[in-house]
Formats: sequence, C-alpha cells, structure tokens
Amino acid sequence: MFELAELRHPIVQAPMAGGPSTPELAVAVCEAGGLGFLAAGYKRAEAVRDEIETVRAATGRPFGVNVFVPTQEPADPAVVARYMERLKREAARLGAELGSPKFDDDDWERKLELLCAERPAVASFTFGCPSAETVERLRRADVAVWVTVTNRSEAVQASEAGADALVVQGTEAGGHRGGFADDERAAGLGLLAVLRLVAGAVSVPLIATGGIVDGAAVAAALCAGASAAQIGTALMLAPEAGTTAAQRAVLRDPIPTGLTRAFTGRLARGMLNRFQREHSADAPVAYPEVHHVTSPLRAAARRSGESDAFNLWAGQAHELAPELPAAAIVERFAADANATLRAVAARFAELADILQHISDYP
Repeated sequence: MFELAELRHPIVQAPMAGGPSTPELAVAVCEAGGLGFLAAGYKRAEAVRDEIETVRAATGRPFGVNVFVPTQEPADPAVVARYMERLKREAARLGAELGSPKFDDDDWERKLELLCAERPAVASFTFGCPSAETVERLRRADVAVWVTVTNRSEAVQASEAGADALVVQGTEAGGHRGGFADDERAAGLGLLAVLRLVAGAVSVPLIATGGIVDGAAVAAALCAGASAAQIGTALMLAPEAGTTAAQRAVLRDPIPTGLTRAFTGRLARGMLNRFQREHSADAPVAYPEVHHVTSPLRAAARRSGESDAFNLWAGQAHELAPELPAAAIVERFAADANATLRAVAARFAELADILQHISDYP
C-alpha cells in the first residue's frame, strides 16, 4: 500500500478536472519526485483507462486517480428550469444551445471497477465519502484511499470509513469545494484553521490544500501538521497543464476570487468575471444538472477565448503562480520549503539561546 514517505518531495499535484490536469502534467510531477494525479471527473471510464495507460507508459513512479462521489439526490427540476430561463440570453449571446440538465453518477461504478483493475497507487475522492465497503474493496486491490474533507466532522467520518489519508481543503483552494455537502457554512474555513481542527480529531496522514503557491506555504502546511502539500493553481501555467490560453493570459493578474454555483450548481472558487458576477445570485444548488446545462456555453466561450464567459477556477493566491515546467515547480517548491524550515529552526534556536541567557541572570 502506497505511503507518502515513498515520495522524494512531500508535494502532490491536485487533480483539476475539466482541462488543466493532463497525463503529461501527472508524469512530470511524478518524475520530479512528487505524486501526480489524473482527474477522472467528467470522463467516461474508457477515457480514464487511456490516460492511465499513457502515464504508465511514461513513468514507473506511483500516481493517483481522483473520482467524484455521486450526488445522492437530484435537484428540483423547477428550480433548474428557472435558472435555465435566465441563461437563455447568455446562450444566445455566445451562439450556443443550453445543455440538458442531466442527473448522473459520472460513471461511478465503472470507474470503481477500473480502479480495482488498474490499481493506481492512490484513489482519491471528492464531493463525498465512499462507503466503508468501497474503501475496503479498493484496499484489497492494494489501492490507497484518500478522501477530501473540509471540516472536522467530515474528517472523522472519512477516517471511520477506513481512509488511508485525508486531503484537507481550505477555503483558499481554487475549483470546487470538495466536502461532503454543498453548504456555505462549511465553505469558510481557512486551511490553517481546518488543518489544526482535523489534526486534533484523526490520526491518519493529512495532505493540505488551498492557497499553496510557493515553497514557504508548503513549509507552513508541514508545520501545521500536514504530511504533504497538494498544489493545483501553482501548476496551471506549466506547459504540461491543459489550462486554456484565455485563462493563462489572466491567471497572474490581480483579479479577486469568489465562490459561485453559477457554472456547475456546486460551490467553487474562481477568478471573478462577468458570468460569475451576473449569475451567482440566481444559481441554485443543483449539481450535476447545472454543470450539464452550462457545459456548451463554457465550451463556446473557451473556443472564442472569451474569459468573461467561462469558469476561471483558481485559488486565492493565483497571482503567485510560476511560469515554469512542472518539474521545475516541484523542485523549486521543495527546495524553498526546506530552506524555510531551516530558517525557522535557526530562528527558534536563536530565541532559545537568548532565553537561556536571560534565565542565567539572578
């Protein structure tokens, strides 16, 4: 069973579904000594199998695959219909048709079968906690199970289900909130706070994620109790990432971010643009239905390079994202984290020496 201690560097690539995550990005991170990830969300099992084969052909190092836990209940069709009515003008402006508000499980069972057959080092889960039976099924196949959590109660539930490690997500993180419920009350915990709350509640290894876009932030996460740091936005300008040209052009701009359901019906953090400002207030809790409704609109906006009309998922520290190959980013972050930890240790040693001298006085 995979353990984080096997990595040369305590750095994990965030699985960024919808484009930025590519097999090439996963391979580059793995080869640099971190843990690369494939994002299985929004894909059929056959496409995920192809990506696994691509990664295996390029590296012998361990890697992970991330899967979305299905939403348990469909949204109210009337609520979705009202939102679709509001989006008709947007569709006409983009020259696209609204998608069908499908309620599906993102090929859940076939992806579980694939994970058990292909046996990546890690299967991570977002949007919910897999059952204890599912966790055990994967562990029997020698696949370590990680679960994304956003608060203490989720962490306890995932630990009791048998998770080998927890990805602890702070509100600073870009993209979707990965917790079990799409609830504003669980969306506001910063990484440092939630990491300390979770560290006091469970004994499994923790992977910190959210706003980590340099080596000093990696060091801070390790000091706060994490065994590794997961980075996503930090890798979006790497040439191996599938980030669109329109988002690459603005990622380092000082644009604020905000949480929205406008694009998918589930809370996610993105750089504020026109679509997000105009439609967030009306967007219902309705994932995956809204995701399917807006998918053609977002695709049209990407094709035309209109960054004001598709989701610009990014964390709060996106301005710091380096424009470097993925391997160079991992290596720089690891070196800078090490230097930061050494500097902090030296500072504490100096303070301890001063305190000792003070205590020597009568």
